[in-house]
Amino acid sequence: MNSDNIKKGPERSPNRSLLYALGYTDEEINRPLIGVVSSYNEIVPGHMNLDKITEAVKAGIRLSGGTPIVFPAIAVCDGIAMGHIGMKYSLVTRDLIADSTECMALAHQFDGLVMIPNCDKNVPGLLMAAARVNIPTIFVSGGPMLAGRFRDGSRASLSSMFEAVGSYYAKKIDDKELDEFTRTVCPTCGSCSGMYTANSMNCLTESIGMALSGNGTVPAVFSKRLRLAKTAGMKIMELVEKNIKPSDIMTKDAFENALTVDMALGCSTNTMLHLPAIANELNLTIDLKHVNEISEKTPNLCHLAPAGRTYIEDLDLAGGVYAVMKELQKKNLLKESAMTVTGKTIKENLSDVKNCNNEVIRDIDNPYTSTGGIAILFGNLAPDGCVVKRSAVDEKMLVHSGPARVFDSEEDAIRAIYDKKINKGDVVVIRYEGPKGGPGMREMLNPTSAIAGMGLDKDVALITDGRFSGATRGASIGHVSPEAASGGNIAYVQDGDIISIDIPSYKIELKVTDDELKKRKESTKLLEPKVKLGYLARYSKNVSSANKGAILC
Repeated sequence: MNSDNIKKGPERSPNRSLLYALGYTDEEINRPLIGVVSSYNEIVPGHMNLDKITEAVKAGIRLSGGTPIVFPAIAVCDGIAMGHIGMKYSLVTRDLIADSTECMALAHQFDGLVMIPNCDKNVPGLLMAAARVNIPTIFVSGGPMLAGRFRDGSRASLSSMFEAVGSYYAKKIDDKELDEFTRTVCPTCGSCSGMYTANSMNCLTESIGMALSGNGTVPAVFSKRLRLAKTAGMKIMELVEKNIKPSDIMTKDAFENALTVDMALGCSTNTMLHLPAIANELNLTIDLKHVNEISEKTPNLCHLAPAGRTYIEDLDLAGGVYAVMKELQKKNLLKESAMTVTGKTIKENLSDVKNCNNEVIRDIDNPYTSTGGIAILFGNLAPDGCVVKRSAVDEKMLVHSGPARVFDSEEDAIRAIYDKKINKGDVVVIRYEGPKGGPGMREMLNPTSAIAGMGLDKDVALITDGRFSGATRGASIGHVSPEAASGGNIAYVQDGDIISIDIPSYKIELKVTDDELKKRKESTKLLEPKVKLGYLARYSKNVSSANKGAILC
């Protein structure tokens, strides 16, 4: 066992003495030592219940003969961090989480790990750590929030809340109605109830093989979530015994499955940052052009909020992620031999699965669209690509051309939207918000929600070198690469330039001649990163482009 390095032989007597100082008995020390990485805190709604999940995991480990040892991982609530400097600290925590977990796991020589994440950067950060440390590991999340329910029976989620602010500024609702929204949309603990980034990544832990069925969909407030946690605690002992490691599970085929399920579910565009970053830890590469190849052949089967009116709790009742995979299996779209933490292959896991609601999960022969939920666009505005959640774009905005309205920060764009200075047909461009230029690549949920709340989401596109929340809908195109701060062409767009968007053809073009672009590059001074001290400054100097996953070099 790995843990023999800290507990066996006379030369490890000093190490053992410190284990005794922790109160461990000989029986506990002689068992496999399992690190339980708990992301519990009291500021993130998706994490406030993780203390209970952690205790359930510990019970499962003890039931199967292991010794659980808890250590923490940080997490930022993107919703609370939204709209101010806090959002600059969201994406950057992914790498802090991966680095700190690597340090703890290897310094203390655990035999296995149970990762307990829930929210946006916490899940991919721990997946990166799992790949890097490469000892037997299983994931169990805190589960999704239930949707907010109004007195008339209608439901809503956090994206509805942000759009309500836009409606308020457009004088479509009053103070009382806004307050009702505020008190209703987030009724329980858990990751926010739509197919946003946290739920996207938790669902993909199932498709990539690192979590048990139900991990992405069983609601946080259900006792079934505690049973799932206990089962994960028991299952890690089996993985340790068989020495099944993340590198055995997260193979090239597993990433193909994750991308395929991503397209079928209509996941957050942030998966296009996180999956490449996780793959990088395993010396694998995800080519964004290959993403389009998968999208071309994978039908979109789900329209969960914000793309539609169903929520994660509905997906769970319909059979969850495995039911989506069962539909994909019908057309041979999955790599069925891929290994999973169940100790079985994808094919074996899906043998008895059924789709229990073909309105929540469309039948493979009756999809929402024949292509996947995400598209990568290329052109002179984004030579290295940019990403859009195609499944959340109104049909008439799939092809659009309009004049640019250019802003060098999110705040400037928000003011213009609320001051009603954005017109139908415009293409809002927000730049210097990329990984390097932000720094930190803020999510643009506030401006996209303002546009939607003011009734312009079917008439206005938004393009940025920043990124979007999974709660965003509309023609919102992010991750423009190269970014402005690196001299990408988005830095040279001017008000009134025509930008052409053709999502079905995967194209985005700035209608400016090469000669004109050359002149602008010669006469334009790039803006420097907005933060020059502390962690963000170090991050800015070392982070790669978004098309490579915004990984630290």
